[in-house]
Formats: sequence, structure tokens, C-alpha cells
Amino acid sequence: MRSFELKGTARNIAERSSEQKKALKAMRKNNEVPCVLYGVGKDADGKPVATHFTVSYDSLRNLVYTPHIYVVDLTIDGKMVNAIMKDIQFHPVKDTILHVDFYQIDEAKPIVMEVPVALEGLAEGVKAGGKLSLQARKLKVKALYNLIPEKLVVNVSNLGLGKTIKVGELSYEGLELINAKEAVVCAVKLTRAARGAAATAK
Repeated sequence: MRSFELKGTARNIAERSSEQKKALKAMRKNNEVPCVLYGVGKDADGKPVATHFTVSYDSLRNLVYTPHIYVVDLTIDGKMVNAIMKDIQFHPVKDTILHVDFYQIDEAKPIVMEVPVALEGLAEGVKAGGKLSLQARKLKVKALYNLIPEKLVVNVSNLGLGKTIKVGELSYEGLELINAKEAVVCAVKLTRAARGAAATAK
């Protein structure tokens, strides 16, 4: 996986919800995005310790609006941790970034991430006039973070007309695929031309 450097500034949480809403509104107006880092440590209730911080909107753009996945080298007030981006909230109308959650990486424990799928090869069904369709652009994997690849390559060379490749047919060393085994990753769909050729052949 690629790495992405991001710098943030710790912020205090107002006890009153009205004050908190005003603070968040002021941050966003100042081109800042409120974020939370959930650490590997636990609090008294057994939940991950949460660190609230802000980052500039511009610094987040290349992390959010990209087809790539990253390990984030996150520095908050001079302290750096490795983290992954887990959840993003967008404005329902403007589609701007409202909030981002990060999880600190524990090198000894597997993490779950969505990894882009890349198709490789010329499918037999495409040669016969079919159309290759990518049904799942990303798949969810569970693995140690240093074993997660930038993309999951799926070879479609032997994929015939009307055939599919499902999650259960795929395997990658060191990775566990979390998606349902029957979920379709890609398919070669019959086109009108392919149907006509098949009818003529009969």
C-alpha cells in the first residue's frame, strides 16, 4: 500500500451540544475538517481511546478523492501514528467532506479494508462478442496492513460468454476476503451481436 502524510491539530470537545455545534460550524467555515482518531489503547469502558483533531480541507482532498488506498502517516501536534481512514461523512447536497474517522494500526493485528479490483487478460467471451462487466469495483479484505496490496488482480482470460467470477473462486496469499462468496465480481454479458452469432452457428 502507498503511504500518505497528513498533519492535524488536536481539538477540545465542548461539553454542551450547542457549543459543540457552533465550534464545528466555525471549523468548517475556516476550511477545517473535524476528525477522530481511534487508537489501539482502551479507555475505562474498554472502547478505543478517541483523539479529536482537525485537518485542513485541502490536505484531505488527495486522500479522499482518489481510486488508491493508503496507510496514513498521521501526525497530530507532533505525534505520529500509522492509521487507516475508516469512515467519511459528506454533505448531503454539496458533497463536501464533513467528518472523517481514522483507526490507528496495530502491526500485530489484521485490519479490514476495501481494495480496488483490477481485471487482467482478454476474456474468451469477449473474443466471442460478449461484453466484460466489472460488478464489484472493490472487495473487502482482512489482513495485516503490510500484506494488503494496492489492488486485487483478477485474471479473466478463461471467462466465457455468459459466465461469471464470484468471490468464492478467488484467493490471495495472506488475505481473507470478507464479501459473500456468491457475490459476483465480474461477468461476460451476452450482447445482441453475440446472440446473433450463436443463433447463426446453430
